[in-house]
Amino acid sequence: MLDLKRIREDPDGVRAALARRGPAGAEGIDQIVALDAEWRAATTSAENLRATQREHSENVAAGKRAGADVEPELAKLKQMSAQVKELVEQASRAEERLQEALAPLPNLPDPSAAPGPEDELVREVGTPPQLEFEPRDHLELAGGLIDMESGARLSGARFAYLRGELVMLELALVRWALEKLRGHGFEPVIPPVLVRERALYGTGFLPDTEQQIYRLHEDELFLVGTSEVALASLHDGEILDGESLPRRYAGFSPCFRREAGAAGRDTRGIFRVHQFDKVEMFSFVEPELSGAEHERILAVEEEILGELGVPYRVVNIAVNDLGNSAAKKYDCEAWLPSQGRYRELTSCSNTTDYQARRLNIRMRRDKRTATLHTLNGTAVAVGRTIVAVLENGQRADGSVELPACLLPFGAPAGLGAPAG
Repeated sequence: MLDLKRIREDPDGVRAALARRGPAGAEGIDQIVALDAEWRAATTSAENLRATQREHSENVAAGKRAGADVEPELAKLKQMSAQVKELVEQASRAEERLQEALAPLPNLPDPSAAPGPEDELVREVGTPPQLEFEPRDHLELAGGLIDMESGARLSGARFAYLRGELVMLELALVRWALEKLRGHGFEPVIPPVLVRERALYGTGFLPDTEQQIYRLHEDELFLVGTSEVALASLHDGEILDGESLPRRYAGFSPCFRREAGAAGRDTRGIFRVHQFDKVEMFSFVEPELSGAEHERILAVEEEILGELGVPYRVVNIAVNDLGNSAAKKYDCEAWLPSQGRYRELTSCSNTTDYQARRLNIRMRRDKRTATLHTLNGTAVAVGRTIVAVLENGQRADGSVELPACLLPFGAPAGLGAPAG
């Protein structure tokens, strides 16, 4: 949620910043300013009238003690009481409408976010393999260990069984990533994947991405599309000691996305599915350090891709493609030989104070409280990472060489026929 004080003091500046996201970005600012004025006016009037009401109450009490006729004063008190009640209700209605108008507004984009309409290339790392044979995709290379047919029979399209050595590869990826993140100061967490509406509202997924979220109507619970939701809510409503910051968490969980509207080549295999596992980074930091923390999270993502031997590029996401909560976002896109192009593998976002305001998470510093900043980043999106390591490790004979860094964690050295 945006800082209401900032909107109040600089509506033109906020309007100009939101307009960078697109023509509709700044809609609603005028309404918010008007509702804020109405809410404050009604609240101030109610408070002033309460003060007058207290004075009259004291006069009535004094009059009763003196034996005076207090009926006229009692009539005034009754009238004032009704007026206070009406003003309080008016303020409440205005505040409710104000919060409804604030809820869909996206975060203000960072000045360094790509202006759009296209993403900005930051750098390319590694060289895409120059294969002297027709590249196979991950389904061909897995040799039946990705069972889409049985998954579809069980649950419908875009569900899969992972089997055999790919299970060991996944578990090795997760354990390796968590050990690496722990070394970077991230505490491992396995969070719930069923959450209440507040958690999705607090992270900015509601109202914005309802069409992508699975809902359990009977229980008023939602399946998360990322453990970012649960990790952000870990300190919902808390005031954290500034000296305890930054707090960094590495969440591992299954994730669920309806992928409404997604089509095309991504429907083949496990690149875009409804259920997948992911290791997610999440940080709570002091506001002035969130820019540096964003670069730090990106560096961890790049370290992971580098050790896995996957060629990739980093892009600064255009403001018109930012999600509601992000002020700035980087994607790391892995090279996929079967498609002959880079595809998104991980992302990391600086959400500044947007999520913290919605979840009422603050920090105490120098005996004063302030809203802190939150950030998130994908360490390993397991399905897509398996796609990337299989395709980039493929050999002419159809076998696959898997990253050596995963061997100590139980991953197989390769798949398929041995190298000639």
